[in-house]
Amino acid sequence: MAAKLPESLFGSEPTSSMKVRASPSTSGTNNTHGGVHPSRQYYLEQLIVALRNDHTREEALHLLYKSCGAHEDYLALLLWHSFETIFVLLKEIIEVYRLISTPELTESVSMRVCNALALLKCVATHPDTRMPFIKARIPLYIYPLLNNTNKESSHERLRLISLGVIGALVKAGDAEVITFLIENQIINHCIHCMEVGSVLSKTVATYVVHKILMQDEGLKYCCTFAHRFYALGHALAKMVENLPEELSEQQLQLLKHIICCYQRLSESPRACDGLKFCLPTRLRDATAINLLRVDQTTIRSLEQLVYNVSIGHQSTTKPFGKSLMHLLKG
Repeated sequence: MAAKLPESLFGSEPTSSMKVRASPSTSGTNNTHGGVHPSRQYYLEQLIVALRNDHTREEALHLLYKSCGAHEDYLALLLWHSFETIFVLLKEIIEVYRLISTPELTESVSMRVCNALALLKCVATHPDTRMPFIKARIPLYIYPLLNNTNKESSHERLRLISLGVIGALVKAGDAEVITFLIENQIINHCIHCMEVGSVLSKTVATYVVHKILMQDEGLKYCCTFAHRFYALGHALAKMVENLPEELSEQQLQLLKHIICCYQRLSESPRACDGLKFCLPTRLRDATAINLLRVDQTTIRSLEQLVYNVSIGHQSTTKPFGKSLMHLLKG
């Protein structure tokens, strides 16, 4: 039976198996990044030690996950400067590969791996650990989790948190990160998630694609070859078609990301020509436009998209006008 780990240092004391201080080099690194109470530092360090123990790993994963929000920056540095810990997290991910295509992925196993992924997300988010994370090619260990076709909740949870790690990587718009992901076919994996994932997974996958498209290299990658453009265009159009007439907040957020992707694609002459034939007509009707009326940024993107497609790509942008606004009710 796994040893019981403390919820807090302010509660029960650590078990004897955990009373091992972190190495001096690790503690020194942590002390250069303040803002965390010394007792909480000690607590997190002991959880890192417990993470390396087979008997205490599962609960340590859970408690470290619970610490992510409040101590994300500190935890990212603590994790990265313990290479044995990174290896343990990757081992948790690798061991679930064999369950991805089976019904044997239980909720508890899924949650355990998701906790490991959440810790890797901390590392992917921090500016000091993001590039080392990329250079170690750690995102490639996550890709198999994105290829999952099972839609059950235990599988969907893995898909969503895996996308969250990629989303954390692209959030800052770092060109080197984007280049790495492009070269390693992340667009294909995102398209797959757009096709099989839940609304939340579709939203995160579409967000990742939009962040990649915002880089010139990403736009060029998606538009240079027809098969890449049409694969992405088909996935975007399918999501629009499958949205109900009355949208939830989550579905509305997805629609906003879809419009942003289309608008960016319309800035490429080659893609703009293709959009004349495959842009969903629903994006031009009053129903969709009225749903977005309170979001002026998205309305402007939609206005620019329709303008670009209607006249063909131009180097200048059209000011926000009345060509869509006349469709708004009231």
